[in-house]
Amino acid sequence: AALARTIYPGLPGHAQNALVQIQLGGKGGTVLSLDLNGGKDAAFKFLNAMNIAVISNNLGDAKSIATHPATTTHQRLPEAQKEELGITPGLVRFSVGLEDADDLIADLLNALKVAQG
Repeated sequence: AALARTIYPGLPGHAQNALVQIQLGGKGGTVLSLDLNGGKDAAFKFLNAMNIAVISNNLGDAKSIATHPATTTHQRLPEAQKEELGITPGLVRFSVGLEDADDLIADLLNALKVAQG
């Protein structure tokens, strides 16, 4: 499997899903994290294979954006702290933009295939 885990508050198993149901009417928001098996190499293959999303450190935009926290937003943290926070080498954060949903899904699925190798 390409994914070790998916982090999204809209998923029933997420620790804050009950809060999402109350505050967001069951919608989990537009940011999710995918933890790819294969670590940093798989994460970078995934990021480079996406055609729609832009690779960036900033997750707030009208266009879809992806980032690799271990080498960007959290790069200065000691490895032990990254591990404690769940910032693994394979973690990619994805912010969904205004592009067509079917196009984004196809792009993500293709990038996952590429990341698997």
